Amino acid sequence: MDKQSGKDFDRPQYKRLVKKLRAGDLLYILSIDRLGRNYKEIQDQWRVLTKEVGADICVLDMPLLDTRNGKDLMGTFIADLVLQILSFVAQNERENIRKRQAPGIAAAKARGVRFGRPPRPLPPNYQGAYLRWKKGVIASTAAARECGMPLSTFRYRSKRFEEAKRP
Repeated sequence: MDKQSGKDFDRPQYKRLVKKLRAGDLLYILSIDRLGRNYKEIQDQWRVLTKEVGADICVLDMPLLDTRNGKDLMGTFIADLVLQILSFVAQNERENIRKRQAPGIAAAKARGVRFGRPPRPLPPNYQGAYLRWKKGVIASTAAARECGMPLSTFRYRSKRFEEAKRP
């Protein structure tokens, strides 16, 4: 079960699946956009799975895309044609979703909506460690360790702390 977006094929569960597939295996896919949403990559992966690996694919919501049936020239032609059309539709839908999302995201940011995980509060001893680090009494690694945070986080929070102090 792959729970990541089908925007590309750089998905750990998908890569694991491809490694396990063998000739004669049958891969069920709910719909072609669950496989991927990039026209060229869907075509490439379909070829890899069916030709190189030798597995069969059955797309549940599109019976014409079942490589177990119609292995003759006409069946292959029809399946390839349907695959191209559905791949195009999947990529086009992804692009349309992104276009519809962009104005909403911009409007939310303009209203001051903050995206992402909320920042963790600074530890109570942060300001003391920060001031000692700033005066050169302790190194940044020691200050970070004292605050119980990674060095990169300490540096990032120090930069934000300094920006907040400026008028």
